[in-house]
Amino acid sequence: MQITVDVPPELAQEVDRYRDHLPELLRQGVAALQVTSDQVGQDEVEIMQILASRPTPEEIMALQPSSTMQSRVSSLLAKNKAERLTTAEERELERFLTLEHLVRLAKMQAYQTV
Repeated sequence: MQITVDVPPELAQEVDRYRDHLPELLRQGVAALQVTSDQVGQDEVEIMQILASRPTPEEIMALQPSSTMQSRVSSLLAKNKAERLTTAEERELERFLTLEHLVRLAKMQAYQTV
């Protein structure tokens, strides 16, 4: 299968350096997106739905990530210490950290009202 993609000139230069590895880069990119959307995306949606539903302070205090999400975050943090994360992994970790920050803020607010 042949795919034609228009990219900005600066990205074209980067991609050209990895011309011989493009199929593997695409495979890794697709796999990273699938992991992000399949495993963790549901946790993000559920947490945001709970926060948007005007939960009680007790419900906010009880919020916890799923074991899948905890495992993925731990894996990314360990990999980040041992080696360099891919761009997709960096974005994924940043999303987790942002979500965690939002939940912590909500829990701090809930704690003050209990």
